[in-house]
Amino acid sequence: MTSPADPALTGSRIPEAVHRRRWAILGVLMLSLLIVVLDNSILNVAIKTISTPAPTGLGATQSELEWAINAYTLVFAGLLFSAGLLGDRLGRKRVLLGGLAVFGIGSALAASSGSPEQLIAFRAVMGLGAAFVMPATLAVLMNVFEREEQPKAIGIWAGGVGLAIAIGPITGGVLLDHFWWGSVFLINVPIVVLALGLMLWLVPDSRDPNPGRVDPVGVVLSVVGLVLLVYGIIKGGQLADFTDPKVLSTIGAGLVVLVAFVVFEKRSDHPSIDVTYFKNKVFSAAIGAIALVFFALMGVTFFSVFYTQSVRGYSPLQTGLLMLPLAAAQMIFAPRARLVVDRFGNRATTTAGLLVIAATLAAFAAFEADTPIWLLEVVFFLMGAGMAHIMTPVSVVIMQALPREKAGSASALSNTFRQLGGALGIAVLGSVLSTAYRNGIEDKLGLLPAGARHTAGESIEATLGVAEKLGPRGEALIAPAHDAFLHAMHVTALWGAGVAVLGAVVCAVFLPGRPPADEKDEQGRELVTATE
Repeated sequence: MTSPADPALTGSRIPEAVHRRRWAILGVLMLSLLIVVLDNSILNVAIKTISTPAPTGLGATQSELEWAINAYTLVFAGLLFSAGLLGDRLGRKRVLLGGLAVFGIGSALAASSGSPEQLIAFRAVMGLGAAFVMPATLAVLMNVFEREEQPKAIGIWAGGVGLAIAIGPITGGVLLDHFWWGSVFLINVPIVVLALGLMLWLVPDSRDPNPGRVDPVGVVLSVVGLVLLVYGIIKGGQLADFTDPKVLSTIGAGLVVLVAFVVFEKRSDHPSIDVTYFKNKVFSAAIGAIALVFFALMGVTFFSVFYTQSVRGYSPLQTGLLMLPLAAAQMIFAPRARLVVDRFGNRATTTAGLLVIAATLAAFAAFEADTPIWLLEVVFFLMGAGMAHIMTPVSVVIMQALPREKAGSASALSNTFRQLGGALGIAVLGSVLSTAYRNGIEDKLGLLPAGARHTAGESIEATLGVAEKLGPRGEALIAPAHDAFLHAMHVTALWGAGVAVLGAVVCAVFLPGRPPADEKDEQGRELVTATE
């Protein structure tokens, strides 16, 4: 296997015409990425509206909201690596175009959903399309930029995530203020059409001359295992009882299937995920850092929307504006994070970033209903800064670990574990939130009928919905609902902070320090050698 640092791979590999328009191509790739990230950040603002009973929303329960998010994430994560391999085999441009088209169709269908179940199904279709978009964008990037420009390009690409985080909530807030909830999905369609046109015009095609075979057994095992595991975790939170036989058996079955997946992949001659990549501690630590930080952040994003809207009374648009500091920090720091890495090394940069994330998550444990809102803004800004100093360096480590021909595989691995971390974060921390909330509100629901009591205890929105139906008699439930949610948020935030600290320990122990300039290429060779 050829090292990505070899002279044969630097310079002569990229045609002059492509090299000249590389920054325009990066812009098109960022637009494609924008659509995928934009959708999730818009949904974060819309989940309260979707949980409101019809006709305003769909009356989705907290567990259905978690599935609306995770149906997308699980399909996305489960198919990412196969999508990366298909891009390497069929051509990344073709895969990008097909993925965008499927994503656009799924968005239009999601906008017309008539029930939470339909929304969950159409979100899965959107996840299918996104799975083919995300790895292809980074793979194309790696094939149009020289190695020395790749860290800068990846930094700008990561900054695009910050842009989407900024645009998403504000766009979602404006749409929800003027249109029905489905508009947050319909907005994707014109952006998809624009991206398809620009891609056909500007983006070159590329593929791996020696692609791997597709692994259908591995794909099925990974998706089934993940769905069972996440379903069990969400069900445990819904019941507020993780010792329930159904919960334990589902989680256990998921773990068994995932173990079978790993065993099968180790023995396969064409695995979906080449587990030998993980023999290298640096590569594994970088992948682990991405998974852990998204585990912590996605769970917190889930509850912060309910904090700002249900407890503090802000509108969806105001909530989107409140998240601007997080997005601004990512946009400011992500393209410059490589300069910090050059000075202090990957280990110090990513460890510090994760400790900042841990501190900001822990800060939520001190937030009350009357906490000055500027403190939330400071926490969001620091959170975005910490995120920027994790994403850029670990993405560079992962993408430069494999030769350029395997860029789709490297990108898919990075995104797979990021999405897995996010899915498990929403499931686990969402279940912690749900369990803590139910335990806090249960003894205040004694006057309600038995059926309504269970429904009202699922989430703060469910309790407030029941209180609204009861009229003046229901007003007594509002203050206890706020108190129970704040307690649940504090517990969940501390769990998230603990996960971020674990990520910091992983980075501090396993990521490289500040090597001499000539040693960086040697590290790249070692990573590739370890995966052969």
